[in-house]
Amino acid sequence: MGNRVLMLENSVYSVITPEGCAAILWNDCEKVEQAADALSMTAENLYKYKIIEEIVKEPQGGAHRNPHQAASILRRVLRRHLGELSKLSPDELVAQRRKKFRNIGAFA
Repeated sequence: MGNRVLMLENSVYSVITPEGCAAILWNDCEKVEQAADALSMTAENLYKYKIIEEIVKEPQGGAHRNPHQAASILRRVLRRHLGELSKLSPDELVAQRRKKFRNIGAFA
């Protein structure tokens, strides 16, 4: 879905790994933690910066501990978002998507 970006609560979203970022910015692979902080790639940070629309809760212990429950939660959230988006016209969808990604570009 291009109009909405959702993230599981324990996931990360970035165009580069912290290791790659540390190597490029500081020429030092030891600065991985500093790079991860600078990338602000957690679901919480990206929600705060309005890069994503929703943080999807995971089962106790993370999605990997109970993939069936995680899939059930995600299915419910996706259906809700698809239901909301299905009420929009194609022109409204395109306009919304353009605005979203222009705003993300302004953040970068």
